[in-house]
Amino acid sequence: MATAAWYHRDISRVRAEDLLARAGRDGSYLVRDSESVPGAYALCLLFQRHVHTYRILPDADGLLAVQTTQGVQVNCFRTLEDLVLGYQHPHKGLVTPLLYAVPRDTDTGDESSDDEKPPPAPVSLNTVPFTGPPAKPAPHAPFLDKLQELNTSSTAGEVIGLLNDYLFSELPLDIENVQKGATTLCHLKRTLGTACQGLNGEIDLTLSSLETLAKVFDHPSCSLTHTKAQGPEIEIDSLLCKISALVSLLSSLEKKVLKALQDAVTNHNLAVQPNPPPPEPTPTSITPVKNHARQLPVHSFQVKMVRYGRQTVSVDVDTGVLLFDRKASSFGIERVSHDRILQIVKFQSSPAKVRMVVDSHHSTPREMVFESARKRDAFCQLLQLMKNRHSQLSEPDMVSVFVGSWNMGGSPPPRSLQSWVTCCGLGHTPDESTALLPHDIYALGTQENAQGEREWTEHVKATLCSYTHIDFKQVAVQSLWNMRLAVFVKPEHESRISHVNTASVKTGLGNTLGNKGAVGISFLFGGTSFGFVNCHLTSGSEKVLRRNQNFVDILRLLSLGDKQLSAFDISLRFTHLFWCGDLNYRLDLEVQDILKHVSKREFEELMCADQLTRERHKRKAFLNFKEQKIAFPPTYRYERGSRDCYLWQKYKTSGVRVNVPSWCDRILWKSYPETHIICTAYGCTDDIFTSDHSPVFATFQVGVTSQFSSKTDHNSSVEKAWIELEGIEAIVRTASKAKFFIEFHSTCLEETRRSSENDSQGCDVPGFLKLGWSFKQLPKLLPIISDMEYLQDQHLLLSVKSCDGFESYGECSVALRSLAGASEQFETFLSHRGEEMGSIRGRVRIHVPKDRRGTRKKTYDAS
Repeated sequence: MATAAWYHRDISRVRAEDLLARAGRDGSYLVRDSESVPGAYALCLLFQRHVHTYRILPDADGLLAVQTTQGVQVNCFRTLEDLVLGYQHPHKGLVTPLLYAVPRDTDTGDESSDDEKPPPAPVSLNTVPFTGPPAKPAPHAPFLDKLQELNTSSTAGEVIGLLNDYLFSELPLDIENVQKGATTLCHLKRTLGTACQGLNGEIDLTLSSLETLAKVFDHPSCSLTHTKAQGPEIEIDSLLCKISALVSLLSSLEKKVLKALQDAVTNHNLAVQPNPPPPEPTPTSITPVKNHARQLPVHSFQVKMVRYGRQTVSVDVDTGVLLFDRKASSFGIERVSHDRILQIVKFQSSPAKVRMVVDSHHSTPREMVFESARKRDAFCQLLQLMKNRHSQLSEPDMVSVFVGSWNMGGSPPPRSLQSWVTCCGLGHTPDESTALLPHDIYALGTQENAQGEREWTEHVKATLCSYTHIDFKQVAVQSLWNMRLAVFVKPEHESRISHVNTASVKTGLGNTLGNKGAVGISFLFGGTSFGFVNCHLTSGSEKVLRRNQNFVDILRLLSLGDKQLSAFDISLRFTHLFWCGDLNYRLDLEVQDILKHVSKREFEELMCADQLTRERHKRKAFLNFKEQKIAFPPTYRYERGSRDCYLWQKYKTSGVRVNVPSWCDRILWKSYPETHIICTAYGCTDDIFTSDHSPVFATFQVGVTSQFSSKTDHNSSVEKAWIELEGIEAIVRTASKAKFFIEFHSTCLEETRRSSENDSQGCDVPGFLKLGWSFKQLPKLLPIISDMEYLQDQHLLLSVKSCDGFESYGECSVALRSLAGASEQFETFLSHRGEEMGSIRGRVRIHVPKDRRGTRKKTYDAS
C-alpha cells in the first residue's frame, strides 16, 4: 500500500490541504495518516474550494470503514486500495466521488548528506504496480536490517557513515561480482581501507616504540619498510602485514625480555632489592560535603546608588547579611539581613541596574547600577543563593540550570571537563565570583560520544565533584547510538524529582537509523515540569529543509512528559523545555568572508547569514523558541588539538567537501508564558581540543513552584474556585468547512473539558476560518485547588479540534496569572506541528473565594 501515489503517509493536515488546493479540481483526493487516532487514516477530498476530511477507522477484524453522515450505509473494505476504488462511485456518502488522485511530491526535502545516503533506486527494475504482489527484497536488504538491529552506540560516527555507504551503494556491486564468479570484494576492501586510515599511523607508531624497547634488550624485531599504499587493496594488505608483525612482536617480547633479565641477574649477580612499601594513596576525588553547604568568601561589588552615590556592596552568603559601605559618608557600614530583603527586580531595559525591596513593599526601593551586566547578574545570583540558604521556606522559588552540548567527534574526552561545566571560555560567561558556584540541575547532551553510558556519566560526576565537593545524583541518562543525554541534580533536590520519562527518535535515513535523531528526558521538579532534548540533525550546508523536517519529526514523535497531553507536541508539554545539540545549521557565506568577520569579532554580521536564525525569522523552525545572543566564534569545524584555526576542507572518498565555519552547536529554550526564566550565560570553551567541535554551555535562573497542598479543598462543603469562559474567537488556517470544538487541558483541572461546537463561523480571508464560541458553548472549568497562590502559577492548554476528524488545528498555552480577578482578556498564537496556525482570543473570569485570595511575593521579578 505504501507505493500508492495517493497515500501520503504522515504528512500534516496543512500540507495535505496545500496539495489539494494546488490540484484545484473538485474530486481531487489523497489519503494520509490520522493525527488523532493511531492506525487510522484521513481521506481528504476537495469540493467547491473546500477540503472535506473523513476518518477511516479499522474495526476489531481489521476491516476499514469511512465515517460518513448519518443514514448512509457503512461499507467495510479489507484494504485501503479497495476502499478508494469503492468510493470512486457516486452516492456513497461523500460530498463527491473520488475522481483525481493527488500524488506525493517527488521532492520531499528528504535530502541526504555524505554520511547519510538513502538507498539508490534500482535502475534495472520496473515500477511495481500497486495492485501487484509485493516486490522481492533486494539481496542486500537482510544486511541493512541487521545493521538497524545492532547497538552501535559506541561506534564512531564516521565509521557508521562508511558502513551505510557500503551497504546501500557498494554491497550490491560486490554481490553482482560474486554472482559472476569473483573471489575478492574490491568495494569492501576500498571501504575497509578508508575506515582504517587512522589505524595505519597508530600501528606504525606502536611498532616503532616496541622495536625500540626490544632493541634495548637485544631482542631481534621485525622492522617494517614503510611504503605508501597505492590503492585500497595494497593498503589493506600492508595493514594486515603490520598487524601480523605487531602480534608476533607482542607475543614474544615478554618471554625474550624475561630471559634477558634472568641472564643479567645470573651473570652480573644483580640482587633484586625489595620494593619499599607504597605510600598511602592520595584520594583522587574529594569526599563530598554532606548535610551542610560549603563556605563561600565574601564578594564585594562597586555600585552607584540612586540618591546615595557610589558605594561598596558586599554579599556574605554564609552569615546571610548584605553590607553597604558608604565610604564618603559618616554613617559607616549598614548591615541588611537576608530576611529583610523581600524582592529583587532586574531591569531588562538597563542590563546593569537592579531594584531591591527591603523591609516593606511600601518602603522606597533601593536602585543600584553595577559596573556591568555581568557584575549585576553575579550579585543577584549570590543574593538568591543567600536567601535560599537561610530561607524558612521548605521549597525553593528558583533554581539554577546548566545545559551543555558537545559533539565529541568520536574521540575520548579530556581528563577534566571543568571549563565546560563552569562556563569558562568565550561568549557571555559568568563573573569570577560566581563561576564555581554549583548549579541545581545539570543537563549534558553529547553527540558522537564513543564512551559508554556508565563511563561517561561517572566522568561527568567526577568532574562536578572535583570542584563543588557535592555528590550529584543522576536523574536519568538516555542514549541513541552515540548520542547521550544525562541529567544530574543536587542531593537535596532528589526528593523533589518525580515523573521521570526518557525517549528517543530516529531521523537518519528515512527516520530508520539512529545516527541522526534526538534523545529526551523529562521530569517534575516539585510542581514545575522540565523537558530536555539533545539532537543531532542532518549535516550539509544545503540540507536546510531536511533539518527543518528533522525538528518537526522530533517535536511530534518524542514521547516525553504527561501522557494525558499527548495531543500536544513537546513544545507545549512542559513549563520549561531546553533544546540543545549539533543542529548542523551552517553559515551561507564564503569561507574567507567568515574568517574575516571572526577575526574582527563581528558576530552580529555573521548571524545575518546563519541558517537557523533565518529559518526562525521565517517561522520555519523552532517557532517561539528563544536563544541568547551569540558572542562567541563558530564552534565548528576546528583542527583537533588546538583552537587556532578552522579546518574547513574535509577529504572524503567522494572528494573534497567544504565545511564552512558555523555555529552548528546551539542551545535554545521555550517556556510557558508569564513564567520566570533568565539566561545568565551562553558561550563555548576555548581549551578543550579533542574534537573538531567546541563544547557550548548555557545557564538559566528558573522560577519553580512546589507541590501545593491546600488544607481546605478536602472539605466538600467549603466554597471552591471556578474558571468562567465568557467567549472565545479563533482564526484558523484551513480550507475546511467543518465545525470545531475546543479542548481544555491543565494539571490544575479536575478533568479535561470540551466545549460545544462553534456557533459562529466565517471566511473573511481565503484559506482561513473565523470561529466563535459564545458563553453558552463553553464549559465551566473546576480547578483541583482553589487558592490563588496556587492558581496564579498554572496554565491552560487549549486545542482547537474539528468535529469531523477530531484532529487538532492549533494549540496554545494561556497563563492564569494575568487573568486573576475581574474579567480579563487573553490573546495568543495557535501552532501545530511546529507551524503557526492562526490566533485565538477570549475573555476569562477566575472566581476565587475571598478567604483564598492571599498570595506570597516571589523573591525574584523582572521589569
